[in-house]
Amino acid sequence: MRIRRDESGVTRPEIRSGLAEEVSAIIEAVRLGGEHAVREFTERFDRAELGPAELRVDPRELEASVGVLEPGVLDGLRTAIRNVRAVANAQLRDPVSVELEEGQVVEIAEVPVRRAAVYAPGGRAPYPSTVVMGAITARTAGVEQVVVCAPPGPEGRAHPVILAACVLCEVNEVYRMGGAQAIAMLAFGSDAIEPVDVIAGPGNAYVQEAKRQLAFTEVGIDGVAGPSELAVVADGPALDPEPIALDLLAQAEHGPDSLLWFSCPDDGLREAVVEHVERLARDRPSVTDADLQVLAHGARSAIEIFNGIAPEHLELVGENAEALADRVRSAGCVFVGAGAATAFGDYVAGSNHVLPTGGAARFQSALSPATFRRRMARVSLPGEAPARLAPAGAALARAEGFPVHAESMERRA
Repeated sequence: MRIRRDESGVTRPEIRSGLAEEVSAIIEAVRLGGEHAVREFTERFDRAELGPAELRVDPRELEASVGVLEPGVLDGLRTAIRNVRAVANAQLRDPVSVELEEGQVVEIAEVPVRRAAVYAPGGRAPYPSTVVMGAITARTAGVEQVVVCAPPGPEGRAHPVILAACVLCEVNEVYRMGGAQAIAMLAFGSDAIEPVDVIAGPGNAYVQEAKRQLAFTEVGIDGVAGPSELAVVADGPALDPEPIALDLLAQAEHGPDSLLWFSCPDDGLREAVVEHVERLARDRPSVTDADLQVLAHGARSAIEIFNGIAPEHLELVGENAEALADRVRSAGCVFVGAGAATAFGDYVAGSNHVLPTGGAARFQSALSPATFRRRMARVSLPGEAPARLAPAGAALARAEGFPVHAESMERRA
């Protein structure tokens, strides 16, 4: 792990030069060539040859997948599903109806989209937890049809743990496709694949760039995710350095572009954590050479710094830091207390692990039922309400140069 002991500010990776153009070319190829183009890209990028009817996983293959899971993995998935569903249910809102002074009634209802997709990354490992986070949240939101896509392995098969998670989450369709081509296919659709209304889930730079290019013109998205991030603020007496070091190392498993910050005003604890990070990393090959910036701020100062950075994950450890949890304004998810490892949020705590990155937590929320629902107003003007509102509305309409708008309202008066 690359460790920097400095206060030189925060750097974030830049989008690789030429990435937008490469992704744009893939999207256009899929728009024109449909499933044939997706299969060609799957062979090129995933080294998997799929026949015309093999993009969608056969239901029989899905049904068989649960039976091959180890009991511990199956239990873990069921625990995650139960807790994520409970937290998602708690976020649903009832319709709000407001009767206004002139007699009109405006009701604000949350309406789920009909069809949504969850992208489950491949790459370093399969991500059944992402299936849970996306599919259970979409189901709880009331989405009628939930689709999952994941890159196939070189043998052309989706990973059994991904398929089993899809079965347990009651996913309707599963496709073996990944990358920018999968995002484009989900957005455009084809004769055999119906387009979706929203695409959610993490993925590599190609996936995120495709989401960015297609967002709001072709499809809704949850956001554009960048490298994973963790900031740890430790401030308090008698803290154990090893759990803190393990949390930082765990985040580095996400890839060498992960961004890590550790702030602690105590020289002894700060150096002990760094020593543990360096020593423990040597025996853990899954830990990548990620960037760790070490800071020496107290809890109050550090929280203000991280409010500006808006990290994906923020851990507050030690009584001085934990007491200031209410001062956190910008973070994807906040973990409070020595027991609240970020890894619990990645899997079974019940919070969602699809979180804003790259500073987007200043204005964006975690994946939630709201991602798959849209607010729609229903307006009724009973009785004398049209007559009461027409004069004011007509005056404004004529001031804007729309006299027929004014007539439309006055006709009801």
